[in-house]
Amino acid sequence: MTLSPVFRSQDAVRLLQEEGIWDRLAPAIADQARAVATVHEDLDAILAPTFRRPAPPTPVDGRVDRPEALPFLQEYFFLILFRSLFEALGIDAVRLERYAQVNFCIKGTITAADNIFDEQGKSLLPLDTGNGTRFLSILQLMCFERLIRRVLDRGVDSGEFGASERDEILKGLLDLMAQIGQLEGSEEGGVDEIPTPEAMVDGVHRVRGGALFALAFVPPAVLETGATLDQVRAAEPAVARLGTAFQIVDDLTDFEFDVGRRSHNLLVAQVHHYGSPEEQALLKALWVGDRPVEGGIVEESFQHSARAVLERAYDEARTSFRDLAELGFWFPEELADEVVHAIVGLDGVRRMARLTAGSPEA
Repeated sequence: MTLSPVFRSQDAVRLLQEEGIWDRLAPAIADQARAVATVHEDLDAILAPTFRRPAPPTPVDGRVDRPEALPFLQEYFFLILFRSLFEALGIDAVRLERYAQVNFCIKGTITAADNIFDEQGKSLLPLDTGNGTRFLSILQLMCFERLIRRVLDRGVDSGEFGASERDEILKGLLDLMAQIGQLEGSEEGGVDEIPTPEAMVDGVHRVRGGALFALAFVPPAVLETGATLDQVRAAEPAVARLGTAFQIVDDLTDFEFDVGRRSHNLLVAQVHHYGSPEEQALLKALWVGDRPVEGGIVEESFQHSARAVLERAYDEARTSFRDLAELGFWFPEELADEVVHAIVGLDGVRRMARLTAGSPEA
């Protein structure tokens, strides 16, 4: 799970632009862009130029009409959303900047770790490692471990907080990352049992997705006080629900991949326990390896169960935005479904379009 990619759906991009969401997010976009640029600059102190390439431009002025703004917004949407939420919760400007930098380092660490689990080569740092995809992930992990320490050390050096608080944040982040990683590691070699969808959401998705998003709340839970801390604690479960929705949608996108390696997948659970006889027979053949898992099979053969899974994602996202609205966050609850449709990769955009065509949610 990587916190990206998101908002690959151009329809969702246009809709949210028409609703004024991008303009409302402009200060948070600028703040997150400056955070990314600052962490990129920190590379100068920890890694020789031999292993780096020029950093890509970021929309540090927050203008959404910049050529680099849309790709940045798509890649960092959730971090931008977290920053805007933190401001609505009453967190001051200095802390907003610090948390934006920390969250970028968290996202980069998770991305690098996810690369190793899924044999991918995504990077959020301008690294030059030649053709070594695994080395890219390993180097990125090592860099972000040092970079997040530099970000927090600046807070200590400025007197913003003490060394004990810094260490508490680092430990809290590692503990939560270890919980997520333990779940990922438990699937190495495949799983034998298929829990009910309800049990899978509680035991898998609220860790893999929910705890992933909750990482953003570790630093403010340590550093904030008083009424602001109360707001942070109240917002964390709602944001974790949004992460759960993200993971549910990810399962729809990754169905073929997950079946191939026999890992936990909510659509598999939905079909196994509640699917039609035809769906269950096909899943059994796929699960034991009697048939190749071809692309497009979700829309063609598992559409009924897939829509039930999609409805679970809707419910999680709607509840999340409703609860956040009660805390004073401005993001419109009625756009929750559009967020669900959009938080997928390119293949997922097409899948979402086909699953929602002609359905009541479309």
